[in-house]
Amino acid sequence: MEERVMVADTLKALNAHLGGFGQMIPQTENKELKQTLKQMRNQAEMSQEQLYTIAKDKKYYTPAAWAKEDEIAQVKNLFV
Repeated sequence: MEERVMVADTLKALNAHLGGFGQMIPQTENKELKQTLKQMRNQAEMSQEQLYTIAKDKKYYTPAAWAKEDEIAQVKNLFV
């Protein structure tokens, strides 16, 4: 398997895990479990950021272009 594909697959899996933590954390009332899930989420976020940086540096991933100010304002207005 090509390195580029493995990196992309791993990033996809990490992003899915992060989404799962976002759903689980607010749904638990157990404070210890909540804290453990937050720690796991933070570790996954750090791993995702490290892998993202590697992928970007190796040109395996090209981030989206920055949004223009008027586009940002338009989205903000949707939520005001």
